[in-house]
Amino acid sequence: MKNEMMHRPVVKKELVDYMRSKQKPLTGKLGELERDANRRGVPVIPHETVVFMQFLLGQLQPKQILEIGAAIGFSSSLMAQFVGTDGHVTTIDRYDVMIKEAKETYVRLELEDKITLLEGQANEILPTLTGPYDFIFMDSAKSKYIEFLPECLRLLKKGGVLMVDDVFQGGTILDPIEEIPRKNRAIHRKLNEFLDVVTEHPQLTSTLLPLGDGVLLVTKEAEEILL
Repeated sequence: MKNEMMHRPVVKKELVDYMRSKQKPLTGKLGELERDANRRGVPVIPHETVVFMQFLLGQLQPKQILEIGAAIGFSSSLMAQFVGTDGHVTTIDRYDVMIKEAKETYVRLELEDKITLLEGQANEILPTLTGPYDFIFMDSAKSKYIEFLPECLRLLKKGGVLMVDDVFQGGTILDPIEEIPRKNRAIHRKLNEFLDVVTEHPQLTSTLLPLGDGVLLVTKEAEEILL
């Protein structure tokens, strides 16, 4: 469950510490979940990303949210706070241990009616969904981002936001591939391909933020996007 990239911030450690300690903490059961995950080294989104997501969703006020990568259910529980009484969060995960813990999280936070967890491979589940979604959060296998992108763009409404986590590969995304450990080279290559496609596409607007291990925000400017 641990992720080595969590401990390789892409900005100065002092600034990371400042962002994580000075911004408002989560309260209640959700705050307890975040603190417990951090103690255990579970790879949930870091607090600076939490605060940014709260701000962003507060402005967007999405009703339908899709998440790829439920993990222990923390980020989907956070997002569920912003969909209102008639909104919903749909999330996908394939790991049994994560699915079990996510379900326990939703019961603990009394969110069973606000979140639907789809169990299985995202590349098999995404084509079965119809959307449209106002907001999509992708935080799963980094080498699969380029594979999931066409379906995410199909499901995202025009003007909606796709938020992608962990795109800087521990700050090594621009390093020559020869300097990347062999076990990480496929991720490195496919993440670079993904970033090139998104940032250069004429019908996509994107921005990169140095939060955690890098956050990418994307909006689409047309109903149908050809990649």
